[in-house]
Amino acid sequence: MDSTCLEPSLYTVKAVFILDNDGNRLLSKYYDPELYPTMKDQKNFESNVFSKTHKADNEIAFLEGMTIVYKSSIDLFFYVVGSAQENELMLMSVLNCLFDSLSHILRKNVERRCLLDNMEGVFLVVDEIIDGGVILESDPQQVLQKVNYRADDNPLTEQSVAQHLTEKLALTTNVLQSAKEQIKWSILK
Repeated sequence: MDSTCLEPSLYTVKAVFILDNDGNRLLSKYYDPELYPTMKDQKNFESNVFSKTHKADNEIAFLEGMTIVYKSSIDLFFYVVGSAQENELMLMSVLNCLFDSLSHILRKNVERRCLLDNMEGVFLVVDEIIDGGVILESDPQQVLQKVNYRADDNPLTEQSVAQHLTEKLALTTNVLQSAKEQIKWSILK
């Protein structure tokens, strides 16, 4: 057994990124500043990873001394990167949590356009799952509860828009009525 074995660490995730089907970055978070310190290094790494994985039918790759787990959906590729010694099952649980949480937020429509329209929610999900490379959560239901996204919240249905407009109209009517009363009393004085 090798005596120079690395100590276990909570910092298991080195990077998370989402690419479109052309290999363009949509989201990336690197948690080890020494791993790929510049934007150019990061984009080169992402390009290498994409070229190796975009036509493969696997779920795991080893590249540049990194363990990479990935998943594709329609026109997106999701990647979670760890060190070469990292447990693939741990990385895969992070990837599955990320994918399932985003699938719920995007209402099962996990594609580029929907992802870009909901980037604030995507960043919240990533931040709830991983903080500084430490895995905080691997249960999508817990993540969704923490970021307060629910599938049954439909903020822009016809009924909710009509209700919102009715409430605004009633408020405006009340304000106008109050203003009329104040003007009437100021004239009568």
